[in-house]
Amino acid sequence: MSVLVGKPAPDFQAAAVLGDGKIVDNYWFSKETKGKYAAIVFYPLDFTFVCPTELIALDHRIDEFKKRGVEVIAVSIDSQFTHNAWRNTPVEKGGIGPVRYTMVADVSHAIAKAYDVEVEGAAVTYRGSFLIDRSGIVRHQVVNDLPLGRNMDELVRMVDALQFCEEHGEVCPAGWNKGKTGMNANPEGVADYLSKNAANL
Repeated sequence: MSVLVGKPAPDFQAAAVLGDGKIVDNYWFSKETKGKYAAIVFYPLDFTFVCPTELIALDHRIDEFKKRGVEVIAVSIDSQFTHNAWRNTPVEKGGIGPVRYTMVADVSHAIAKAYDVEVEGAAVTYRGSFLIDRSGIVRHQVVNDLPLGRNMDELVRMVDALQFCEEHGEVCPAGWNKGKTGMNANPEGVADYLSKNAANL
């Protein structure tokens, strides 16, 4: 499994269903996210079991991502037509409803391979999440095995942490959440932070 943190996010072009339901033949990741933050969320397959819980949870937090200037892109190996059918299926009938972010069709598996999240021998992807900064650099990645659903609040928290570090030049200690203090990345900063917060870690 490759570690992409600190490296340029692999670019890609593929068919997709946009957040407004429009189907496009050539969604170009670097063009659509230039100068923006991006969150790429890989999932195994449409019309499955854990996947809809994750994608619906992602949609429930889309306003939080938008407030933070984050473009959200979901990717699986399904076609744009299957994505569209899943979006147009009611939640109570196994669909995800009209989610408000882009769903990319990685039918060639090229994107999954570029991000190194393809399950060997299974032709699907692990549950990989990648946070990319405004310069196109991967700043956070997490990859879960197939049965382990992700916490989308954690992805929002990581956006907050990245933006806090960029704005304040401080680092985010364990358990940091928006509104909490950061820490200076030096021995004095660590000592000061721990003297006040060690009991709460």
